[in-house]
Amino acid sequence: MGKSSLLFVAAVVIAGWFFFQRYEIQGLDQVRIVRRQVSGIDDLETATSSSGRSQNAIRVASFNIQVFGAKKVGKPEVMEILARAVRQFDVVAIQEIRAQQQDIIPRLLEVVNAGGRRYDYVIGPRLGRTTSKEQYAFVFDGETIEVDRNQLYTINDPNDFLHRPPLVAWFRVRGPPPDKAFTFTLVNVHTDPDEVTDEMNVMDEVMYSVRNDGRGEDDVILLGDFNTDDKHLGELNSISGITAAIVDTPTNTRRKSQYDNLIFQQPATSEYLGRSGVFDFMRQYNLTLDQALAVSDHLPVWAEFSIYEGGRESAIASAPATAKAR
Repeated sequence: MGKSSLLFVAAVVIAGWFFFQRYEIQGLDQVRIVRRQVSGIDDLETATSSSGRSQNAIRVASFNIQVFGAKKVGKPEVMEILARAVRQFDVVAIQEIRAQQQDIIPRLLEVVNAGGRRYDYVIGPRLGRTTSKEQYAFVFDGETIEVDRNQLYTINDPNDFLHRPPLVAWFRVRGPPPDKAFTFTLVNVHTDPDEVTDEMNVMDEVMYSVRNDGRGEDDVILLGDFNTDDKHLGELNSISGITAAIVDTPTNTRRKSQYDNLIFQQPATSEYLGRSGVFDFMRQYNLTLDQALAVSDHLPVWAEFSIYEGGRESAIASAPATAKAR
């Protein structure tokens, strides 16, 4: 066989592999070619519409941007990858903002919004028992999500059980009528890796305190860097129906360990659509390991929820009547 024939065969094999990675053939009597369902490590940019969102759904994500400060902001190539990753989601809980300056998230959003997008943010105080303090933030697409800035607060931790008490924010989906739109509370978490067992054993109390904070919101989602996997949720497992969106999947950039997750209770959060994954920006953007680690040693994790309260358009919403999102 000549060189040109070998090249042709190789091209056919590669094309076939690419095709069957993304499509499957269904039916014997009437053959149909359909796109494969996305799960696990998700190719969000090519597997969804150009906006990166499925119809009647939002994507909620968490991203530990490892030591996110002035040094990282000063690297345009890193900021571009971060911006491209953020634009895949409607709201992102960000951990490990570590800087004296207060312009870290605004500078990120300058890059995110450079093409005309309308992402906004809320941010919490600097926290920690040592001089190396961190902030939590929520970055969200203002075209699809609104936030009640008056409802933002840090968990009260008078007994100092938590190195960095979680940041709590209340959101509502834009689009549906307010009485039908999905409302939800996000609890941004970053446990101390040296005290992870003790801290996970109070996360059930965190969830209960948020659920009972007087707003009447039953959709409470803990998300962030738990420094543990879905098999070691501690006292959270005492809550009936507790669900981890990421199961048996590494979430660090080296693809060796699971640290990050989204955790909520079912059937209370019936809006969860059963779709979740890890956004592997190293593979997605064809980076080397060193290039990816310059962005973060964590990968974003995400889950998909209905835009309608109760998971369907006809459901009755349970949004707090006093909440004023903007």
